[in-house]
Amino acid sequence: MSKIYYIRGLKVMLDRDLAELYEVETKQLKRQVNRNLERFPQDFMFELTPLEYNSLRSHFGTLKRGEHSKFLPYVFTEHGILMLSSVLSSPKAIAVNIKIMRIFSKIRQTLNDTAELRLAIEEIRHKTTNNTKNIEIVFQYLDELLDKTENPKNREQIGYKL
Repeated sequence: MSKIYYIRGLKVMLDRDLAELYEVETKQLKRQVNRNLERFPQDFMFELTPLEYNSLRSHFGTLKRGEHSKFLPYVFTEHGILMLSSVLSSPKAIAVNIKIMRIFSKIRQTLNDTAELRLAIEEIRHKTTNNTKNIEIVFQYLDELLDKTENPKNREQIGYKL
C-alpha cells in the first residue's frame, strides 16, 4: 500500500515499483508497454509531467546514483495494472497482479466504509439539530407559563373566605 500514490486525483503505482514487484527491469516493463500502447489508454496509464515527477522525487529524498531514470516514469491506475498482466504474462506477474488487485479492493472498501460513517454522522447531526430546536420551543412555552403564573393580580383567590 505504501507504493500507491495519489496523482491527478487517481490512485496509481509507478512503473519502477511495478517492475520491482514483477521482478523485471523497469526498461523491460516500459518496452512491453510501448509495444502495446493501444492497450493502455490515458485512464489506464500516463506519463508524469516534469513538475509531478519533481514533486514526487522530493518524497524519496536524495537521488542515488543509477537508481533513478532520466526518463519520466509511467504511472498505472488500477485498470492499467490489470492490463499489465496481459502484457507481462509470466506466472510471477499474474501472482503479483492478484495481490495488487486485492490491495486496491481493500482501499476501495475502506473508502466506502468511511463514506457510510460520514453519512451516519451527518444523520445524527441532523437529528440533534432538530432536537435542539424542539427543546428551545419547549423552554419558550415554559417561560410563557411561568410569566402567566407569576402575576398574582390576575389570579382569583381560592381557599377559605370570611
